[in-house]
Amino acid sequence: MSIWIVQENRKARFDYEIIETYEAGLQLTGSEVKSLRDKNLQLKDSYVSFRGNEAYLQNAHISEYKSSSYNNHEPERHRKLLMNRHELDEIYGALRERGLTCVPLKVYFKKGRAKVELALVKGKKTHDKRQAIKTRDEKARLQKTLRHSR
Repeated sequence: MSIWIVQENRKARFDYEIIETYEAGLQLTGSEVKSLRDKNLQLKDSYVSFRGNEAYLQNAHISEYKSSSYNNHEPERHRKLLMNRHELDEIYGALRERGLTCVPLKVYFKKGRAKVELALVKGKKTHDKRQAIKTRDEKARLQKTLRHSR
């Protein structure tokens, strides 16, 4: 199975505590797919919202495809997420009852189809972020000493 990652939302992994992840398809136009293949995507500040019974990805910026003349797409339009009804109900319930947020972690192509990895998240406190930085620095320091000891 070939997976080709377009963009990862590393800031979301730093700012939030990940509770559960889901995979969803994206309903895209032709110029959006071509722009994604060129890696013209920003996931910063993007999130999932519900309208009726459907979920949409908001604030995900897919730049216009340069070679597409008049038939281009709107860069920050709401993109429909393609998921099972059971998964949609589960996410919607978590957003309503538990006060969680749903954010995209990464966008990738799987078997030629654009997919997005979504996560139910809870915001981290400042001291949790400091702890994450501390462990990351310790891990880097350990790797550096192991590299030099060989």
